[in-house]
Amino acid sequence: MRIIEGGGVTSPSGYQAAGIQTGIKESGAKDLALVYSTRPANAAAVYTTNKVQGAPIAIDREHLADGKARAVILNSGNANVCNGDVGLDHARRMCSSVAAELGLQTEEVLVCSTGLIGVPLPIAKIETGIPRVVAALSAEGGAAAEAIMTTDTLPKSCAVEVELESGRAVVGAMAKGAAMIAPNMATMLSVVTTDAALSSGQLQELLSQAIQRTFNCITVDGDMSTSDTVILMANGDGSGEKLGERDAECLYEGIEYACRQMAQAIARDAEGSSKLITIAVRGAATEADARQVGIAVANSSLVKTAAFGNDPNWGRILCAMGYAGVDFDPETAYVSLCGTNIYGNGAGLDFDEDKLSAAMQAEEMAIDIDLAMGKAAAEIFTCDLTYEYVRLNAEYTT
Repeated sequence: MRIIEGGGVTSPSGYQAAGIQTGIKESGAKDLALVYSTRPANAAAVYTTNKVQGAPIAIDREHLADGKARAVILNSGNANVCNGDVGLDHARRMCSSVAAELGLQTEEVLVCSTGLIGVPLPIAKIETGIPRVVAALSAEGGAAAEAIMTTDTLPKSCAVEVELESGRAVVGAMAKGAAMIAPNMATMLSVVTTDAALSSGQLQELLSQAIQRTFNCITVDGDMSTSDTVILMANGDGSGEKLGERDAECLYEGIEYACRQMAQAIARDAEGSSKLITIAVRGAATEADARQVGIAVANSSLVKTAAFGNDPNWGRILCAMGYAGVDFDPETAYVSLCGTNIYGNGAGLDFDEDKLSAAMQAEEMAIDIDLAMGKAAAEIFTCDLTYEYVRLNAEYTT
């Protein structure tokens, strides 16, 4: 693979994107984004598992019934959730307005919304903005990543080139997310694009696998949102032909890489956070067990506050491992923090507490866990829990 510096969702050939301001956000920041494939494309998506889901998800499920999509319209600052039939009508209107401007069928357009829940969309502002965002489409398209931000502090995008037996392919991505982030999809939106040729079924298989190892391995606060969506588009030829097995494996590496970069960026940019925490669990009986232990540690408020305070309180890590619901023997497990062994043989190990506390002050912190039960492994990404997170969420609507 080759990383494309400064790349994003329009790095694969045949894609354009744009982001504009329509007045949804009181701040005046960009709030409407569009991603467009200039040629026919197959598509797949994965959604939040929350029982309460936004209207755009219902519409996207309808529009993706044939496995095809040409455009994705996304607004930020106002989620379209719990608005009944009005919400469904607004989501459909966003799709039909884009389709009319681009000369597409309404079913070829997907829709996403993110922001405050339970407030009807200012649909007039959005419909007025759609001709402008279509006119702004370009192969540069970096503003689209800005326009989907809510409490994010920076736009998130990446791209990578992979070599296939059949030639070169590029995978690009953009994402948003900073809070209400929990495994099994989080408060995040992401659009992933590629110029490879894949059938919609193959796209769904590759995306679901990549999601499990990336976006489903991040947690900020254990809260799961109602609008989370990841969309993968492939416009190689739109014919539905499948890549060969070896090429599919190579392309999968590119898709997983892009999704992992976006997942890490979300965890790193989490509301109020001061550091990214990577929890690597190995020696598990199954990958699912490894994920379960890692997520338990990552969701522990006590572990996260200890990380914020640079406190090497390893007992909190062991406690979370113990209630994860995974069978392991504490007498044979090992744990290290920032490269320092802190637990093994059933007890704490000697270490220089001041030196380890100083190491924990870095912007990235590693917790390594060996369950000594098998050969499976998983990585989970999270962040520390700070005063600023509480302030931001206490004042979210007031």
